[in-house]
Amino acid sequence: MKRKPLSIVGQPPVRDGFAGSGGLSGEGAPDGEERTFLRVEGMDCASCAATVEKSVARIPGVREASVNFAAGRLDARHDPSVSRERFESAVEGAGYKVAKNGETEAHPFWKTPRAIALFVSGSLFAAGLVFGLAGAAQTLTVALYLAAMVVGGAQIFKSALAGLRSRRMDMNVLMSIAAIGGAAIGEWAEAASIVVLFAAGNALQTYAVDRTRGAVRALAKLAPDEVMVDRDGVEKLVPSSEVEVGEIVVVRPGERVALDGEVVEGNSALDESPITGESVPVEKAPGDTAFSGSLNGRGALLIRVSREAKDSTLQRIVGMVEDAQSKKAPSEQFVDRFSRVYTPAVVAVAVALAVAPPLLGGSFSEWVYRSLALLIIACPCALVISTPVTVVSGIGAASRLGALIKSGSALEAAGKLEAIAFDKTGTLTEGRPVLSSIFAPGGKENALALAAALEKHSEHPLAHAIFSAADGLELPRVEGFQTAPGRGAEGLIGGVKHLVGSPRLFEERGIPLDGAEEPLAAVEAAGETPVILGDDSGRVIAVLGLVDAIRPDAKAALDALRKAGVKELVMLTGDAEAPARRISEKLGISYKARLLPDQKVEAVRSLVEKYGNVGMVGDGINDAPALATASVGFAMGAAGTDVALETADIALMKDDLPKLAQAVALSRRAEGIIKQNVAVSLAIKGVFVLLAPFGFVALWLAVLADMGTSLAVTLNGLRLFRQRSGKRRKR
Repeated sequence: MKRKPLSIVGQPPVRDGFAGSGGLSGEGAPDGEERTFLRVEGMDCASCAATVEKSVARIPGVREASVNFAAGRLDARHDPSVSRERFESAVEGAGYKVAKNGETEAHPFWKTPRAIALFVSGSLFAAGLVFGLAGAAQTLTVALYLAAMVVGGAQIFKSALAGLRSRRMDMNVLMSIAAIGGAAIGEWAEAASIVVLFAAGNALQTYAVDRTRGAVRALAKLAPDEVMVDRDGVEKLVPSSEVEVGEIVVVRPGERVALDGEVVEGNSALDESPITGESVPVEKAPGDTAFSGSLNGRGALLIRVSREAKDSTLQRIVGMVEDAQSKKAPSEQFVDRFSRVYTPAVVAVAVALAVAPPLLGGSFSEWVYRSLALLIIACPCALVISTPVTVVSGIGAASRLGALIKSGSALEAAGKLEAIAFDKTGTLTEGRPVLSSIFAPGGKENALALAAALEKHSEHPLAHAIFSAADGLELPRVEGFQTAPGRGAEGLIGGVKHLVGSPRLFEERGIPLDGAEEPLAAVEAAGETPVILGDDSGRVIAVLGLVDAIRPDAKAALDALRKAGVKELVMLTGDAEAPARRISEKLGISYKARLLPDQKVEAVRSLVEKYGNVGMVGDGINDAPALATASVGFAMGAAGTDVALETADIALMKDDLPKLAQAVALSRRAEGIIKQNVAVSLAIKGVFVLLAPFGFVALWLAVLADMGTSLAVTLNGLRLFRQRSGKRRKR
């Protein structure tokens, strides 16, 4: 799968618009060119977005225009002379609206113009039916049906005209032709039913999609617009956009953190769920990182700002999620290609059906009626919307779990994974050594106390592990402490020189290891790193075995991946054979040890050749080549890490393996829903295409089937957005 790393270097130059509620991240516009972002309201399918896109692209001075249907956002590159008003005029000319100040409507759906028009139109249509059944004059019923068509179809007809000007046979054009055609042959009730049913389906579909769009954008609003800044000892409330890197901001209990930074004073617990998906508050103390959008708990904090507001982790996540939703998945590309052939073909058959039989003596009104039914079925809206809505829903749900999926392609690929490769250190293990075993003939506690006393002042990770293991023990006094870099330490304890370190340290000192051969062999066979404690008399007091601790949740996460359908799990590590074997045996996975970075890449390529779809999990820095080689690259603990966010297809914001299993399971569900939606859409279209030419499909039934299918696949796709990372704590 080809990937283009997403630049996250800051906000692009914008004017007369906005950079997305949540701040779109992306490359700025070239010299002499400006870039405008606008929210577009009312789009209910991808063909609507294409109509808006073409309408804007025709504006003189616009060099490039693209409309992200999933996010409801217009992105235009243009000459400085093009104003916001010109964009608004083009969007409105296409039959849609531009949200003021980048915000979508906040009032309830039933109070929107679309919903009100639908209610009035439906009432007029119902009145027409009632008067018709009561035997009222035809003039009255026709007037009511015509009024229903005008009120309910104003938006539809306006969008249809824009579609025709853009030379696009979209669903608004097809439905308008069907409605006008029905009225022309005297089928007023059918014509009005087309408009009312289509408007109702559009309204419900727009409402459903807008809820998902709004839920993603709502993330950006978690960061306060104003923040309390400590300037020269005076606290001042200022807009967060005016706070500079290095300034100190004050976050009181119950407030949200406005900008990324480092805690310099205070202790508290922050709810980081918008960033990492972690539902349990994280304790923060001086030196810890705080992310914008986090909710402060019980204590006040002073935070030194590390990023400007527009570059905060929260803003970048929102921008990346919206960009990811605009990137077409493979199945969506297939549907687009199919629709480009399907729609013209069915329209051509419908035209032939309206013309040929009457020329051969058939009833003109009857065959036009059948052709209109076929024309409605030619609308591919259910098929076109089946994939992008699921992708939007899946990526949005994943972001709430703490997994940032970069594109629809990554979502689909993760749903097809047959094998996953893991880096060892920091991924399957905690990345820090712990004491695993002690061989000490004279007593383990005494030996551990002696070793810890020597290691107390050492900075080596193995020394920290030994010192930590002796917590609670009384340590003897050490005099004349010295370190042997990379090998160990030595000092006088009770007047006797003691040494602790690797076998190499004892070899360099010429101290024999008589009697230590057996425990050394046992430690090495177990895949542990040996550390020897002895004295200069040649006495070996103890042999300690240290290991890189396996993550407590690693086994459960791997089991969850197997349950999700991943066939092969393999660990790729540069570590020695024995430690790699120990971890693989405990976790029940295969392994390859002593691998250099280029050898990891070759190992991933071999897996791809064997299984096809392969994931690679690493830290996004050392494993970058292997991550890029895999079908899907997963970066662990990517929150606040630019390189990890850039490198991987899926960034797990928290250093949490279960999130990986959740992301893969979610992607598999998304893949299944996409297949369901496409299959149902094709099946219903196929049945109606076969039945319509024989007169078995009424116009209202064709509309009901078309819009019903569109609404069904939309709601089916949006099921993913209700996916939660688990029970949320109550606040």
